[in-house]
Amino acid sequence: MKRIVFDIETVALPWESFSPSQQEYLLRDAEKEKTPEDRERKQAELKDWTALYPFTSKVVVIGMYYVEQQKGYVFYENETEEVWQSEETGFSYKGLPEREILIKFWEFVSKVDQLISFNGRGFDVPFLMLRSALLGIKPSKNLMGNRFDSKLHLDLLEQLSFYGGFRKFNLDFYCHSFGIKTPKSKDVSGSEVKNMYHEGRIKEIAEYCGRDIYATYQLYDIWQQYLA
Repeated sequence: MKRIVFDIETVALPWESFSPSQQEYLLRDAEKEKTPEDRERKQAELKDWTALYPFTSKVVVIGMYYVEQQKGYVFYENETEEVWQSEETGFSYKGLPEREILIKFWEFVSKVDQLISFNGRGFDVPFLMLRSALLGIKPSKNLMGNRFDSKLHLDLLEQLSFYGGFRKFNLDFYCHSFGIKTPKSKDVSGSEVKNMYHEGRIKEIAEYCGRDIYATYQLYDIWQQYLA
């Protein structure tokens, strides 16, 4: 059996790239606010949320960890094909344009039996499938099939919350609880990806994604031992 743990990082597209009607649609909830200050604050918040939608943002990093091989691969957005390896984690990194990153991901997916994610059904998979379609790429497998059949795609957040029957926590919280080294640090976290990207720190985002995947793998290992 071949299994990979995966994760993605996304960044919003430039606001100017959206049509006036799209901008209006995205900001319409701000009109419910009573004061100009509240409306402005809400508009900024709604613009930040565009990083979560495949129609308004792009994939800048995809990372994968082979469970059987104990090897990690991370693809990150870069105009030139650049290859390097982390001495700290042993992960291999490769810079590619977004479309090539997605093509590579679906090639990997076509050759494995099971994918493992953390909140993959709630974010990563629908994002990847829709973003791929937007870029003219056909996903090699449908990872959004039967929610309760984890043979092809096992979402740890679904498993650890018993499919929504119990409270969901974020990955950092689970890591602290189970004694796993958390990928989140003072300087690097998911909420900082946007700023890091615009500062040109794409390699740091790639390394953060690699740590995120390895922590997810360790959480999966605990789930396998005690809860599967």
